[in-house]
Amino acid sequence: MQEIILGGGCFWCTQSVFLTVKGIISATSGYAGGQAETADYESVCGGQTGHVEVIKIVYDKQVIDLSTILDIFFATHDPTTLNRQGNDVGTQYASVIFYDNETDLAIINDKIAALKANDIPVVTRVEKAPIFYQAEEYHQNFFSKNPTQGYCNFAIPPKLQKLKTEFSAFLK
Repeated sequence: MQEIILGGGCFWCTQSVFLTVKGIISATSGYAGGQAETADYESVCGGQTGHVEVIKIVYDKQVIDLSTILDIFFATHDPTTLNRQGNDVGTQYASVIFYDNETDLAIINDKIAALKANDIPVVTRVEKAPIFYQAEEYHQNFFSKNPTQGYCNFAIPPKLQKLKTEFSAFLK
């Protein structure tokens, strides 16, 4: 199994996308990349820790490769706005990829270079994986537990529709 940590705005949205993808063993909401030695929702959203809302993905590389995961990631969030996804504004909503090894870094850099070659001004940060702090239980699988929640109904269905349209072969 392989791991990658992705931040693409609200972790409810990013997790909802990847939980529907074949080969994804788990997608856990959490926090990473800050200066504080711990992280929780209140302090992260309050801007006190420097952490980003992320998901830690564990995947089976025999079923899905990192390149495809990155294609899905870039297609289902806006990698061109700094510290913002839709109405969510703040450093905790940064577009970021935390990698574990140099092989993954090369794949990530190639993917970003290809986007930039197509005049897409990517601002996604790429950093060595830091400590991952799992988010509180109520944030795990939030959309499936709260399908009528207003924000989720606004933000997540368009991402899932794009996933279905552009990546149907990879859906569970």
